Amino acid sequence: MSVPVITVDGPSGVGKGTLSQRLARHLGWHFLDSGALYRLLGLAAHRQGVDLADEQRLESLALGLDVRFLPTDQGETVIFLNNQDVTREIRTEQAGNDASKVAAVPAVRLALLQRQRDFRLLPGLVADGRDMGTTVFPDAPLKFFLTASAEVRAERRHKQLIEKGLDANLHNLLAEITERDERDRTRSVSPLKPAEDAIIIDTSHLGIDEVFTAVLERYTGCFGRK
Repeated sequence: MSVPVITVDGPSGVGKGTLSQRLARHLGWHFLDSGALYRLLGLAAHRQGVDLADEQRLESLALGLDVRFLPTDQGETVIFLNNQDVTREIRTEQAGNDASKVAAVPAVRLALLQRQRDFRLLPGLVADGRDMGTTVFPDAPLKFFLTASAEVRAERRHKQLIEKGLDANLHNLLAEITERDERDRTRSVSPLKPAEDAIIIDTSHLGIDEVFTAVLERYTGCFGRK
């Protein structure tokens, strides 16, 4: 029996992580945060003094990455690297930029491909990332690609950081997001783009409830159940 997969792709700040986790909880399916794997690899490289342009050493790190994802009763996920909780550490802007850099390395993407596909277990999987619908799960019966303007995404991130009591500069955030978008779109392997059969949703002026409702309607139309 084929395990159903719903892919949710898009750049940072479009709400795909929040949407994907909520959808997985609602359906009782497994959840894959593929971006976390690249963030973890970037963090591991930083801790071991590995240059983010060193393809051979990055590939070795990716193949032996010791990570665990543990769901909590609150519907969140605690992420461990080498048995250490790094959930907050990998959500920084620096971690995001490092992830974008290592994700552009072809050997890294190949090394992590099967690890991502191993998340495909019954009763189903919601996969959040940048190439879930194009490369990792091209046979997924339902694919979404979320988008939003860079300005809106920078404002969202700025608000998140301020609410957490962290310093944030809106101008710098916008520059970082724009740079990351360009790098993700132009990388030679699995560039950021919608799958040909993906449903594109612009979240610039939509709340999470509106996006979730739209996605759930498409799910019902595709699978015939809630």
